[in-house]
Amino acid sequence: MRKRFWEKPLESLDREEWEALCDGCGKCCLLKLEDEETGAFAYTRVACRLFDSATCRCGNYPLRRQLVKGCVILTPETLEQNKHWMPATCAYRLRAEGKPLYDWHPLLSGDANSVHDAGISMKNRTLTEYDVDPDELDAHIIEGML
Repeated sequence: MRKRFWEKPLESLDREEWEALCDGCGKCCLLKLEDEETGAFAYTRVACRLFDSATCRCGNYPLRRQLVKGCVILTPETLEQNKHWMPATCAYRLRAEGKPLYDWHPLLSGDANSVHDAGISMKNRTLTEYDVDPDELDAHIIEGML
């Protein structure tokens, strides 16, 4: 990968660089609630059925779109239409908004665990969607992550 590729325009990144931009927080895999009047999103601690809470990664990344209806495949082309629901700390969103990555991002820290050590990730902090009644999602909203 190119040196400091994360500072380059997103559309210039190759697939490997694009994938490496993900900090591994797992927040994009959380079920979200949208306020229909305001468009604001609330994140819940309920994760997609494919989310592996121990690794903070998708359990079947190559087939996620086929296995989970509504799973978004984020690309430079789809980022603009999806960034509004992505976490404010997300590297894709930050770079799309012309902002730098946080110091805890693994690309800057050189440590894949820095996102977890900083308390940013959802590692070991989620429930699976099978364990929660869909009508009770609002009881699992995580404050401060709106």
